[in-house]
Amino acid sequence: MEVRFKDKNLARLETEEQGGWDQAIVRSFRKRMQQIRAAPDERTFYALKSLHFEELKGDRAGQHSMRLNDQMRLTVELEGKGADKVVVIIAIEDYH
Repeated sequence: MEVRFKDKNLARLETEEQGGWDQAIVRSFRKRMQQIRAAPDERTFYALKSLHFEELKGDRAGQHSMRLNDQMRLTVELEGKGADKVVVIIAIEDYH
């Protein structure tokens, strides 16, 4: 899938710097980015149970999250339709 970043620091985190994040989070983030880029569509995310890919509710409707580790989640939005969908990387967040 095509990927865009809402935050330029997250874009750099994929390839360059640690950005103040724990090294384990950076490794998990980079692994997720490889999975996102390799996926033909979001059904792949639902099929990979270890991602815990889920749609958010309330004021975060339209966003989804996937697990980086037991505590941290990657928040994304899906834009477009069909084969033209784009994953927009929003943030890495602590859900506890």
